[in-house]
Amino acid sequence: AAAGAAALFGFSASVALAEQCAAPSPPQAARSSPAGASVRAARAPAAASSANEAGKKQAVDYAAIRAAIEAALEDDEDMGPTLVRLAWHLSGTYDKATKTGGSEGATMRFAPESEHGANAGLGGARDFLEPIKARFPACTYADLYTLAGVVAIEAMGGPQIGWRPGRRDFADGAQCTPDGRLPDADKGTLGDTVRHVKAIFARMGFDTQETVALIGAHAMGRCHTSASGYDGPYTLAPTAFSSDCYARLLEERWTLRQWNGPDQFESEDKALMMLPADMALVWDAEMRGWVELYAQDYDAWASDFARAFQKLEELGVKQFDPPWWSLNKWGDEAWFRKSLLW
Repeated sequence: AAAGAAALFGFSASVALAEQCAAPSPPQAARSSPAGASVRAARAPAAASSANEAGKKQAVDYAAIRAAIEAALEDDEDMGPTLVRLAWHLSGTYDKATKTGGSEGATMRFAPESEHGANAGLGGARDFLEPIKARFPACTYADLYTLAGVVAIEAMGGPQIGWRPGRRDFADGAQCTPDGRLPDADKGTLGDTVRHVKAIFARMGFDTQETVALIGAHAMGRCHTSASGYDGPYTLAPTAFSSDCYARLLEERWTLRQWNGPDQFESEDKALMMLPADMALVWDAEMRGWVELYAQDYDAWASDFARAFQKLEELGVKQFDPPWWSLNKWGDEAWFRKSLLW
């Protein structure tokens, strides 16, 4: 199960932390159904906050950090999908009932969380970012890891995603989350896998639309047997941000792979793979409706993904309470425009 979780999820402004933004920014208004109205994606303002445990206010040049991440990715573009997975796994442990987990604290740096099967292979991504952390010590690991995920998505051709600093680093692993909070790739049966996927995302506070939008990130990257036990790419361009994962789910003829490994599905030409949890998106009628929309409308998915990914990275962050998605501001055009960083 731990290996299965490893497979499933596998701004440009210099600000001073002493400055505060007037309001957080929703990247878009949410749709209630696949046939809903169109929406807008936007940058979040660079909010400011205390970035260290002592609460000291230090200037951090986030534009320089962003540039450093971009430069590092130019030298190793294959690291892009892994940085997205790093940000995802750092943030995806949030539990809305207990208000624990999430990117706050960057607890993945510590055992036992660093050793969870779902996080296999992510030590390399953390090491990849360590020289940048050394250059900018006032930036927290939590902010660095989440910003790296955003920069990687944009570097692979994805949408601009709202990001702002303010996450704290915890001093040790006392607040590490328990194993099992990240999605597993397979729960043994069709029904159990569908229910598991929905339950994991609902625990974080995501609805069905957001769940499907986030899982579409599988277009970036591939599975490695050394990290998860699973093997193969989801699309033919694993370092490009695209909605191809949805189209492949609907158009390919998927069969169970016959091999000495965990259950996974393969395309007819054996070039591509899907996990049981990916197939759950088309096995379940409610989720399939969103798959069909996103397969036909890249802009809709990119916009919905941008909103959901920003929300994912901000779950549980004390500095961002109350979260922007809980504010009833969607219909206020003046507020919306003032909250954007153009």
